[in-house]
Amino acid sequence: MLDSNIKAQLKTYFERIVDPIVLTASLNDNPKSAEMLELLNEVAEQSDKITVNTDGNAEHKPSFTVAKVGDAARITFAGLPMGHEMTSFILAILQASGYPPKVEEEVLNSIRGLSEKMHFQTFISLSCHNCPDVVQALNLMAALNPNIEHEMIDGALYQGLVDQYQIMAVPTVILNGEVYGQGRMTVEEIVAKLDSGNAKEVAKKLSAKDAFDVLIIGGGPAGSAAAIYSARKGIRTGIIAERFGGQLMDTLGIENLISVKETEGPKLTQALEQNVKSYDVDIMNLQRAKALRKSDAGLEVELENGAILKSKSMIISTGARWRSMNVPGEDEYRNKGVAYCPHCDGPLYKGKRVAVIGGGNSGVEAAIDLAGIVSHVTLIEFDSKLRADAVLQNKLNSLPNVTVLTSALTTEALGDGKKINGLRYKDRTKDSEHVIELEGIFVQIGLLPNTDWLKGTVDLSPRGEILISNKGETSLPGVFAAGDCTTVPYKQIIISMGEGAKASLGAFDYLIRSSVPEPELAVH
Repeated sequence: MLDSNIKAQLKTYFERIVDPIVLTASLNDNPKSAEMLELLNEVAEQSDKITVNTDGNAEHKPSFTVAKVGDAARITFAGLPMGHEMTSFILAILQASGYPPKVEEEVLNSIRGLSEKMHFQTFISLSCHNCPDVVQALNLMAALNPNIEHEMIDGALYQGLVDQYQIMAVPTVILNGEVYGQGRMTVEEIVAKLDSGNAKEVAKKLSAKDAFDVLIIGGGPAGSAAAIYSARKGIRTGIIAERFGGQLMDTLGIENLISVKETEGPKLTQALEQNVKSYDVDIMNLQRAKALRKSDAGLEVELENGAILKSKSMIISTGARWRSMNVPGEDEYRNKGVAYCPHCDGPLYKGKRVAVIGGGNSGVEAAIDLAGIVSHVTLIEFDSKLRADAVLQNKLNSLPNVTVLTSALTTEALGDGKKINGLRYKDRTKDSEHVIELEGIFVQIGLLPNTDWLKGTVDLSPRGEILISNKGETSLPGVFAAGDCTTVPYKQIIISMGEGAKASLGAFDYLIRSSVPEPELAVH
C-alpha cells in the first residue's frame, strides 16, 4: 500500500516519537477493513515504538484510534487517512506521543485550559484540501486535553452518517451531536470560538500597539508581497488578515505560477506565510477590518473585535470571495446542497444529479470533474454560448452524462426545508420557466471584491472594486490597494503578487515624500 519512498519518509518522521504509540483497530467484513489493517501494519513496521491491536470495539467500523500506550484513546480515524489526510495521521502519532506541536504557547495554554467535555467529529472527503487543517487542529486539541475527543469520518465510507447529519459540504464539524461549523478552520480559530472571553483581551493588546509605517490589510498573494517589500525597506510593517492566504486557500491546482511547475493553494499559502515570517513583520491573523478613517497618526483601521490600529500608510489587499447567485433559496440551502467548491464537496454527491452554474473556465472545469463522480451534470450559462477555453469545451462535450443549457437564467434554488431537491431556471430565448430535479448546485460565476467595509471611504467602481492609479494609490492619501479587490484586470495570483509589490513601493515613496517638510516661502 505504501511505496518505498513513503516508508523511508515515515522512518525519518517517526524518529521524533517520544513515548510508545498503540494503533487500535475496530474492523468488520467491509473490504476497507482489510485495507485499513494493511495500512496500520505497514506504518507500524517503520518504528519499534508503534504497535497495532485489532481488539477495538468502536461504534464505527472500520476505524482505528491513535493513543500513547497506557492513555485513553481520544483520536479516531473512521476511514483510511490517505491522500491529503496522511499528514493528519502522521501528526496524530507524533503529537499523541508527546512531540511538541509548532503552535504558539498562548494557543496551547488556551487548549489545555478548556474544561468542558467535548466530542468532535469532522466529516471529510479525501479529495478536500481544506479538511486536513480542521482534522489536524482538532487532533492536536485532543492530544493535549483529556476533556477533548476527536473523530475524523470519511463521508464516502459512512453514507448513513452523512444522511443522518444532512452533511452536504466538507469539512463539517459536529460537536456533541450538533453542527459546530463548516469550512476550513485553523486551531487558532477554533480555540478563539471556544474561548470567546479572550476576545476583549486580544483587542486590548492590539490597540496598545505603536503606530505602523505601513499596515497591510489582507493576507493573500498581494498582501504577502506587499509585506515582504515593505519589511525589506526597514520600515515598521504590520499585516492583518481574516485568514492568511484568503481565496488562495480554496484553490486546488495551480499550474501557471511562473517558475513553479505545479502546486496547490494551501501549499503556496504556507510558503508565503513562511516567507513573510522570515522578515520583521507583525502578523495579526484572524482579524477582520470594519472601518478605515484618518487619525492623528495619519490613518487608523477599526477591527470587528473593537481594536484600533494606527499607521502612517495602508495597503488594502482584501481580495475577493465567491459571487452568489442572489436567488431565493440560495442562502437557505447554503451547505445543504448549494456548494461552491466542487473539489471539496463533489465526493458527497456520488451517484446524484447536480447542476453547475457558470460557463467560464471554472464552471466547465467543475462540470468535467463532477461528471466523473455524479450521475448527471447540468451546466447552466446565462450567455448564449460558453466562455471557457476551447480545449475545456471539447472535453465537456465528449462526456455522456453532461447537459449544457445556454441562455438560461437561474431563478430559484428549490428544497424540502432541509436540503436541495431542484432548481428553477428561465429560458431567455423562449421566455419560459423550467424546473430541474437534482440534489446539488455548484455555483461558479466569478468573484466579488471584499470592499463592503470601504464604501464612502475610498472611491469604488460600479462593481465594488477599489479605483487605483498606476502606483496603486486610492482616492484617500496614504492608502494604497492591490490584488483582486482593485480595478486591475485579470485576477491571477502572479498579477496580485506584482500589484502587492508595486503598492508597497508606492507606499514607501509616499512615506518619504510626506516626511519631507514643505519649503518655507522666502520673504522679500
